[in-house]
Amino acid sequence: MISNGQTFQHTINEEISISGAGIHTGQSVTMRIKPAAPNTGIIFQRVDLAGQPTVKADVDFVVETNRSTTLENNGARVSTVEHLMASLVGMQVDNALIEIDGEEVPILDGSAQQFVEALEKAGLQQQSAPKIYYTIDHNITFSDEEKKVEMVALPYHEYRINTLIDFNSPVLGTQHAALKNLSNFNVDIAPCRTFCFFHELEWLIANNLIKGGDINNAIVVVDKEVSEAQVERISKVFDKRDVKISSEGILNNLELRFPNEPARHKLLDVIGDLALVGFPFKAHIIANRPGHASNVKFAKKIKEHIKKNKNKQAVPKYDPCKPPLLDVQEIEKTLPHRYPFLLVDKVLELTDKVVIAIKNVTYNEPFFQGHFPGNSVMPGVLQVEALAQAGGLLAIPRNTDDRYDTYFLKIDNCKFKQKVVPGDTLILKMELLNPIRRGIVEMKGTIFVGDKIVTEATLVAQIVKRPKA
Repeated sequence: MISNGQTFQHTINEEISISGAGIHTGQSVTMRIKPAAPNTGIIFQRVDLAGQPTVKADVDFVVETNRSTTLENNGARVSTVEHLMASLVGMQVDNALIEIDGEEVPILDGSAQQFVEALEKAGLQQQSAPKIYYTIDHNITFSDEEKKVEMVALPYHEYRINTLIDFNSPVLGTQHAALKNLSNFNVDIAPCRTFCFFHELEWLIANNLIKGGDINNAIVVVDKEVSEAQVERISKVFDKRDVKISSEGILNNLELRFPNEPARHKLLDVIGDLALVGFPFKAHIIANRPGHASNVKFAKKIKEHIKKNKNKQAVPKYDPCKPPLLDVQEIEKTLPHRYPFLLVDKVLELTDKVVIAIKNVTYNEPFFQGHFPGNSVMPGVLQVEALAQAGGLLAIPRNTDDRYDTYFLKIDNCKFKQKVVPGDTLILKMELLNPIRRGIVEMKGTIFVGDKIVTEATLVAQIVKRPKA
């Protein structure tokens, strides 16, 4: 289902500039994170390339997951996006344009902390568009037997994550990390730095990676015996004179920020990679031995589920046992219509921008006597009229003794997707598209029967006050 409530989208309040080196390319880059309009999402723009091409932060554009997550589209390639994406999720930034003059997001200290600090300093700006959270109806699972990866998204009313890592390492052991609520991200997860094993360093260097690596922007775990010559070789690569191995098995006596910092960083990566789903969603994520490749494959499964069920999830939930907000007698106090032309039976929800109402279609409707006798089908024009009447409840001023009439001005994009027959319960949803000006109302209308859309249209009407007798 869709969870909307009273939450709204956010962008940043002012532009942010962040500079640093990419961990793999070693290139010095500058990023400018700028406010963006509602429903933009997160967009990366390569301002150093001809035409300044863009790529959306979306799992559909992931092209590489070797040691980090890389996006590419329209000639715009941006790698190591996961820490920045995690910070945007943790700060609940929905829309931003990220101008970057190089191929890789700077690694900074290997965590998301400096991104979060910059976002906090800029502040957030609430936008007018609602933020719609998608929830899942059943467990979504992913497994990779070869890598011993297991991931599952469970239906849940918030965004919660548990990670478990096990590298068969005497230094790390088996570690667990948890994030119960996004509000804890900035303190509990953002400071946690990336990590690798000492025995991986020479391979990474030989494969032209970690050119921007530094023993101070990654936790280097030493869980196998190494020679002095190996330590000296690594010292030269990083241009460090005093490289040592602590008794805890961490290179250069680097102090851990949390006893389970590696597991927390894996959780950070999960958040950043799942941000590429492209839809805000709520679920309880459990990830056993996650990595970028698995995270991205899992994100694709979640996105497919949301897209497949998006229209179904948009159906307002109707509980006939729940008392209505307005019954038919109260509806008559606002609408000028009466039997046999009153086509709204009750109202379930009524705000300044949305109304959800019910029309029960029975065989006793007067129009069935002459419309397709023997094959009872509700006329499409009357379905639109029912929408218009529901829209009248949204548009006509309430709590006043004045009386109003509404008149059609225009009907656009009207589609009838399924016939309506006796026994159907119509769920009428009308959404205000623009503020009402000079009595002109523009609304998007949708009729549902069960979980299917049967009719939709854009309606424009005029509200006219009746002269007093």
